[in-house]
Amino acid sequence: MCSRFLECRRKCQAPLIASLFASLISLLFTTSVACSSGNCQVLESCSAATDCGPGLYCGNCPALGRTQPICTRGQATIPTAIVNGLPFNKYTWIVTHNSFSIVDAPPLPGVQRLTFYNQEDTVTNQLRNGVRGLMLDMYDFQNDIWLCHSFKGQCFNFTAFQPAINTLKEVEAFMTENPTEIITIIIEDYVHTPKGLTNLFVSAGLDKYWYPVSKMPKKGEDWPTVTEMVQANHRLLVFTSIASKEAEEGIAYQWKYFVENESGDPGVQQGSCPHRKESKPLNSRSASLFLQNYFPTYPVEADACKEHSAPLAEMVNTCYKAAGMLPNFVAVNFYMRSDGGGVFDILDKMNGRSLCGCSTVTACQAGAPFGSCKNVAMPSTSPVTNTAGSSGSFTGSVQFSKSAAPVHSPNCMLLLLMYFPFIAVLLQL
Repeated sequence: MCSRFLECRRKCQAPLIASLFASLISLLFTTSVACSSGNCQVLESCSAATDCGPGLYCGNCPALGRTQPICTRGQATIPTAIVNGLPFNKYTWIVTHNSFSIVDAPPLPGVQRLTFYNQEDTVTNQLRNGVRGLMLDMYDFQNDIWLCHSFKGQCFNFTAFQPAINTLKEVEAFMTENPTEIITIIIEDYVHTPKGLTNLFVSAGLDKYWYPVSKMPKKGEDWPTVTEMVQANHRLLVFTSIASKEAEEGIAYQWKYFVENESGDPGVQQGSCPHRKESKPLNSRSASLFLQNYFPTYPVEADACKEHSAPLAEMVNTCYKAAGMLPNFVAVNFYMRSDGGGVFDILDKMNGRSLCGCSTVTACQAGAPFGSCKNVAMPSTSPVTNTAGSSGSFTGSVQFSKSAAPVHSPNCMLLLLMYFPFIAVLLQL
């Protein structure tokens, strides 16, 4: 009786052990080569940017404890490509804070730059990735107008980046190549040269796209539709922080047309959304545009992926309650960094709600009644973290518009050796 039992046990165990062993081998191999060659989707593991599909890069978020690189969104959905013909103030766009303050931007010859950085790629790349608003700090410097961080309201050679016309020519080239796109420029203005800004935009060739101040809604009315703005070629909105320049140069004074929350640390304080002192209260209806600032006073590149996850979504809800409307512009540092979907997913949700009453703009159907939504696949928001083989090989750098440290896939044989004791136990059953 006993011998029959042992024989039966061996016969039953053999298929079980074989099955478990096959499953384990399959698991190990799919962990390291689950997808590649441009087939990986959002939140799937990757080794390089080339593993990920269009609009994605290979990144991680150590600030959240997620060191395993995954495919992460790096491009925005252009909402006008899905729902067109609505007033401009119904849409939400990404704005880059200090768009010019780019990591690795060369300093002036012979000068060590002593300042902070807010973005990682060129303005041209920012625009190509779906950014539609630029925050630019402009100063009189070296008998020209420069983009610069200030020190007591002045530009110095150790805080300067480049002449503003260089960046504006990037904008002009993009607008010429993309004749249906609308760009907003918000200037923190320290230029005192008479007609300095007007001459600058003319020299850059942007005056042909200028949206006239005389046509801007001044009492909280709807803006023209995006279609009308494109047809009139009024595709560049420019705002200044100096009130007198509206009359002197025809440049719109920002806080006549915007409501805006506090910038810096007060703008990221969870549960609070105070308005900026220059702005009317957020729930004022005398201005039809809402700019939500969301960036800490001192930018930390490695923390941006954490800031652009749940905390940003929570702050959008907080500011929505304070303003009674969703923001038209969300200004951020290091806009591509996230734990998967980041700023791009949050904008899709806001545009979906505003434009068609759907959970995301990709569910909108052109010409369909409000609330008629397509079924779209939504990626899981909680990817499994697997740090095997990745520790020390990936720094969290964005692999999208520039190269970054390579990521090495876990070695399958090493993983088998790691799990050998577990396999041995199975075989001894």
